[in-house]
Amino acid sequence: MSTNFANNSSAINVTNLNKTVVTQEGELTILNGINMDVKQGDSIAILGPSGSGKSTLLGLLAALDTPTSGEILLDGQALSGLNEEQKAALRKQKVSFIFQSFMLVDTLTALENVMLPAELAGVVNAREKAENMLERVGLSHRLTHLPKQLSGGEQQRVAIARAFICEPKVLFADEPTGNLDSANGDKIADMLFALNQESDTTLVLVTHDLELAKRCKRQLVMENGHLSEPAVSEEQNVSEEAC
Repeated sequence: MSTNFANNSSAINVTNLNKTVVTQEGELTILNGINMDVKQGDSIAILGPSGSGKSTLLGLLAALDTPTSGEILLDGQALSGLNEEQKAALRKQKVSFIFQSFMLVDTLTALENVMLPAELAGVVNAREKAENMLERVGLSHRLTHLPKQLSGGEQQRVAIARAFICEPKVLFADEPTGNLDSANGDKIADMLFALNQESDTTLVLVTHDLELAKRCKRQLVMENGHLSEPAVSEEQNVSEEAC
């Protein structure tokens, strides 16, 4: 095993990651030689056009898919040696998700949606923690409301509370403001980054929104299956840190 895997401060470490699929036209390379290292507590944005491989990379990092070759370490654990049951257990222990489409359970109240991952993880005070999380995102008055009774911005706030209730090591967010208007999108982003900093959760964000991406500590660009980190000037870094 390469020595660069033994970096205890890395939340995610990726070495020479490749993903190919077979189509009617032949073999299609989706990801080609991806290398990345994300430190614990960092926030990174992955930008790129539709079809560039962003969502595929996110699925691989979250152990939802299997690469053709290469290695991924999630909080120091090599994913290549795990079966599907072990990957599911690792996700339950260390990973949370926020999606563009909210992905709330329609038949559960806001409180029950937030409690769900805590209950699955065996947290004894799941209800109390869920109530506290909903209060932190400004929804203490919506505990008993179903998703259909909430606005889009409120549903995404429930999703954020649900994502952070188990204090994940890594949070994967796929276009978390994509279905929201500008005002609600800004509010959701504020909450997302505030909780990221407070909890020391590593944030990996896929987005088309350049302004949202600039709020992350690092911006990576996916294009034609290749991942790069554009150089930024010291002046730009200072500007971004002030956001």
